[in-house]
Amino acid sequence: MMNWSGGMGPAAWVFMSVLWVILIAAIVWAVAALFGRADRSGTASMAERPEEILDRRLASGEIDTDAYEALQAKLRAARVQRA
Repeated sequence: MMNWSGGMGPAAWVFMSVLWVILIAAIVWAVAALFGRADRSGTASMAERPEEILDRRLASGEIDTDAYEALQAKLRAARVQRA
């Protein structure tokens, strides 16, 4: 890896450059994965069903019972169409 003058040769520079790029990419990925999970933990679950969302909206007062029943009928109709 060392040439006659004591410095690094071209292959060593390429190797070191690739190594640093991989190291920095791994650190960025790890930080993004760590904070990405923490941000999603406070929000609604990705596996939450539409009916559960509708129930939660009714319970929190976002919608009234008429809108709840209309939306529930639409969900049932959509489920029947998919089946």
